[in-house]
Order: sequence, then C-alpha cells, then structure tokens
Amino acid sequence: MLLEVSGLKKGFGTGSSRLEVLKGVDLSMKKGELVALMGPSGCGKSTLLNIIGGLLKGDSGSIKINADPPMKYGTKSPNQVIEVRRKGVGWIFQDFHLLDHITSLENVILSLELAGMSSEVAEQRAISAMERVDLSKRMRFMPNELSGGQQQRVAVARAIAGSRPLLLADEPTGNLDVKAGESVIELFKELCSDPDDPISVLMVTHDPLLASKADRMLLMRDGVTASSDIRSAWGEDAGVES
Repeated sequence: MLLEVSGLKKGFGTGSSRLEVLKGVDLSMKKGELVALMGPSGCGKSTLLNIIGGLLKGDSGSIKINADPPMKYGTKSPNQVIEVRRKGVGWIFQDFHLLDHITSLENVILSLELAGMSSEVAEQRAISAMERVDLSKRMRFMPNELSGGQQQRVAVARAIAGSRPLLLADEPTGNLDVKAGESVIELFKELCSDPDDPISVLMVTHDPLLASKADRMLLMRDGVTASSDIRSAWGEDAGVES
C-alpha cells in the first residue's frame, strides 16, 4: 500500500463544546489508485485531507506513506512534517491558486524553487510536468489566457512536478463546467495508470457522476470511512444509471 491511515482521530474544542470530527478513520490506498471520498458537508472530509497533507495534526492514530524514504506521522505538528509536504503529498484545490503576473510554466517553476530546488532543475521538472498534463503548447501563456480547465491542469502540473507519490484533490472540479471537470478526472486516471511513474489520487467530491469514474469510492459518515457505491452513498436518485 502507498498510503495507510490507522485509527485516526481528531476533535475540536474542549469540555461540553468539544466536537469529535474523526472517530478512528482507517484508510488505505494502493499505488496508482484513484479514490473518491464522499460524504455530507461537515463530516470531516477536509479535516482528514488536511491531516494526511501535513497541514493539521491528529489527536491519535497514525499515517504512513510508503515512499522512499517512508514517512510516518499523524500526530506530529505541521512544522514537524515539512518533508511530507515537500516530497510526499501534492495538493489540488477547487481554486487554482495561480499567480496571474507570471506564465503558467513560471507558476510551476516557482513552487519547486520555494521547495528548495535549483532553478535549472526546477525548470526541467516544470516543463516535463506541463508536457505530462498536455499543456506543452500553453507553457508561455499567462493564467488569464487559459480556460478554467487548462488552469486546473497547470495546478495539477504544479502538484506532480515535485514527484510526490500522492495527490490530494479537494473538490478539484468545483469551479469547472461539466466538460472541463470530466477532462480533469480523465487526466487523474491517466496519471494514475502511467506505466513509468504512477501516482495515487485521493479526491473529495460531491459529484456522484465524477465519483463513479474513480477506481474506488469511500463514504465518510459519523467520523469514519467505509467502502461504498454511488447508490448507497447518495440514494436511488443520484443520477447514475445502473
């Protein structure tokens, strides 16, 4: 397994006002797997992603990324897991978070330089990542010269350029139209099935049609996760044909 989450718990507040959000999450992902994480708003999906991504510490439990070298954390504070963010986990958000005064390629290069990579190596990695997301002819374009789907592809390139084995995608198609959203999901599937350098993607989505395109679906409810299918997660009127 690439990712192993065991007994992860997280609560907020104290005393009678304390809210237990994660109540012992167990989750595993294989290398090259696309997993959709679903559940009602406020159920803890983003909290789970933030802990896996090294942005928040859990109260108990463990997380392991079987990379080279392996990374073990879960209850460590964000300043203790810098290497997780640099080398283990890449992020893709609903908003693209691109700097509009530099080119698409420079956005990717800058993220690598900020992670400590030399400018020469960063440029090589960035070009390779842009080619991988099929934007080789748009590298010199400014973000406002790209469509929403193309901007999200730049964000994907930025996330994969550091050769991180796991991508966390938090509502990655939320600001895209249907066609562009489907294109991003197809890109995820291509990256996961890459025979030379497969990655794994854990994607939060509220869209049952997009979730149905994943290799596997997980439903978060009452602070834990369970294997699911579209109908049991969203009901008979989810809009997915049998």
